[in-house]
Amino acid sequence: MTADPGDDRIGTLPGARYDATGLVTAVVQDATDGRVLMVAHMDEEALAATLATGEVHFHSRSRGRLWRKGETSGNILQLVAIAPDCDGDALLVAVAPIGPSCHRGTRSCFDPEGRASDRATQGFAWLEILWQAIVLRSVERPSGSYTASLLDGGVDAVGRKVTEEATEVLLAAKDDANGSTPASRSAVAAETADLLYHALVLLAERHVDPDTVIETLRARHRG
Repeated sequence: MTADPGDDRIGTLPGARYDATGLVTAVVQDATDGRVLMVAHMDEEALAATLATGEVHFHSRSRGRLWRKGETSGNILQLVAIAPDCDGDALLVAVAPIGPSCHRGTRSCFDPEGRASDRATQGFAWLEILWQAIVLRSVERPSGSYTASLLDGGVDAVGRKVTEEATEVLLAAKDDANGSTPASRSAVAAETADLLYHALVLLAERHVDPDTVIETLRARHRG
């Protein structure tokens, strides 16, 4: 579909504008640390596919078709957030990348040739997806949802689980310290995952956004 310049309809994202060829520039950044990974273009079809699947799609100008990033390499981009700039002629696409984003095998298309990455990431951006799921459960309270049942129990129910999981993390860590094996390290990871999940549920129950926790950590780091 080709749209006139100034058209403010792109998929279901308000405020963005096509150029005369029906495209908009998409600047892709790692949601974890803001590193710019690549620049490509989207049309209405690509944006709709991105929003529908949660995996970033582009319009390939060289091939003249829809292009799902990673469709051949497996290095997909999981969507975290997307927003137009101030005048709507570019999109900022925050992602959780799976593997390198550049066809050269580098993390970013702006990395020097031959350098795989200028900074390792741990995938914390995916916690945004988990947080949004918890928020959705807190609003909808669907029957059979474990998250909803915790929230229905109030701060005492969620708080008990946080305490229990923290103890489980300690016990798993002590087992690993007594003789580290792949299984014991996996147990530490699993128990820590439970603790992080329940801590986020506790924040939701108390209506405390995680960004206030992140800002507290940043302030302590700066101090």
